[in-house]
Amino acid sequence: MNVLTIKQIPTGTIQENCYLIYNDKSLLVVDPGDEAKKIEAEIDALDVKPEAILITHAHYDHIGAVDEIRDRYNIPVYISPIEQSWLTDPQLNLSGLSRHDDMADVTAREAEFELKNYDNYTIGDMTFKVVPTPGHSPGSVSFIFDDFIVCGDALFRGSVGRTDLPFGDSQTLLSGIKKELFTLPDDTKAYPGHGPVTSIGREKQENPFFN
Repeated sequence: MNVLTIKQIPTGTIQENCYLIYNDKSLLVVDPGDEAKKIEAEIDALDVKPEAILITHAHYDHIGAVDEIRDRYNIPVYISPIEQSWLTDPQLNLSGLSRHDDMADVTAREAEFELKNYDNYTIGDMTFKVVPTPGHSPGSVSFIFDDFIVCGDALFRGSVGRTDLPFGDSQTLLSGIKKELFTLPDDTKAYPGHGPVTSIGREKQENPFFN
């Protein structure tokens, strides 16, 4: 049986969640946002083969460690084509905004692969489905595994992603969550881009944005 484990690693000053998803043979890295050495230490301790980096969306706090991780393990990056150009553009990934004058611009090289919505991918014998969950950003996606999802900054425990940033849209976000995430089984665990894990059933019942 291909049992998957998911490990949450908060990174950076705003505690973005990087995730390691792995079995006894291979590993996927989702949203390596910052603190590459911290992420690498966790990967190396598991002693399984890294296969790829998956990006839910290309805001700077989710991509800051991408190049260091990809180069250390010689693995490809997957992202929505809508946000491919955001990796290389600080204005689009928001690190270059005037309110961030005290921080260096965050960039990464273009991703090797562009994700297709509703396609199933098998990487290193781990299979997941990509679904669009835009609204926080136009190219935001979520990754559906057997009994859990990684949903980036779309859905949080008791909240949803910000839509007051450039290219945000609240109605798009809420309708996408209802269509793509709330149709999953209630016991599906949801791993967000910030904060603690939740479940689909909990958010359907208790999230104030839907009640």
